[in-house]
Amino acid sequence: MTRVGAIDCGTNSIRLLIADVDQLGRLVDVVRRTEVVRLGYGVDRTGVIDPVAMERTLVQTREYAAQCREHAVERVRFVATSASRDASNAAEFVLGVESAFAAAGFDVSPEVVSGEAEANLSFTGATGDLVAADIPGPYLVIDLGGGSTEFVRGTGQVESARSVDIGCVRISERHLTSDPATDEQIAAARADITAAIDRAEEVVDLSGIATVVGLAGSITTITAHALGLTAYAPDLIHLAHLTPAAHRESAQGLLHATTEERAELGYMHPGRVDVIGAGALVWHEILGRVLERSPDAQVVTSEHDILDGIALSCAG
Repeated sequence: MTRVGAIDCGTNSIRLLIADVDQLGRLVDVVRRTEVVRLGYGVDRTGVIDPVAMERTLVQTREYAAQCREHAVERVRFVATSASRDASNAAEFVLGVESAFAAAGFDVSPEVVSGEAEANLSFTGATGDLVAADIPGPYLVIDLGGGSTEFVRGTGQVESARSVDIGCVRISERHLTSDPATDEQIAAARADITAAIDRAEEVVDLSGIATVVGLAGSITTITAHALGLTAYAPDLIHLAHLTPAAHRESAQGLLHATTEERAELGYMHPGRVDVIGAGALVWHEILGRVLERSPDAQVVTSEHDILDGIALSCAG
């Protein structure tokens, strides 16, 4: 067994997985946690990471580093995604992360990965359980983040992938500024999303898909809503099979709800209340396009994603 620490720092949240990896490449969770830190707040508009958001994220990073030391982690990999790619002051963030882990006795530098690398990690993390459960491919893995969304097609391995700049935080800040969003705002956001899906489809063939695999907080939250959960339950959400129509209906409900109505939902993370409408719209539009190309596709939600892929890559 090798004990590894994987950190995924995205636009909206930072997540830690400490896991033991056996010789067959199977993960056994020791610690799995998520905090919404909104590192990407304002980056789409200003081009810089907000100082308050950066410090909030570095405070959490120091806690994660201490937890890696506490659990005798052998190897750590820290992957930073969309916000850290886009910001002009990303170097300051990198230094902060290095200092946090150095204080805990680790030589760790955050890797600001490309969208394509992010897509490969997401595919690796998401598909292992699908294969084990005999869920058929070809798969279309959709990793819907705060700043970007990855489209990844493959079965045993990645065949094609593209990352596009649509995510729940980015679309919220660009378009959905009312509570609830107006029809005009939704129409403008939909045009932005449609153009991004067009760009993804230039590279990723959406026809002949057997299973759409939805990853990350927006999609797992939409799944919880569709399942009628009263509290967030990862075991019920992971590998949940729902029709595309059920997902799209759930997405529409969350898109048109007020923030007050969303906040009252027992499964809703407080950090997603104001951005889940944008995530729901992105998911609704992606599924609509996939159904045009692959009308028989099923939809499966996965709780395992890029974080699991990072852990597996860390173990070699």
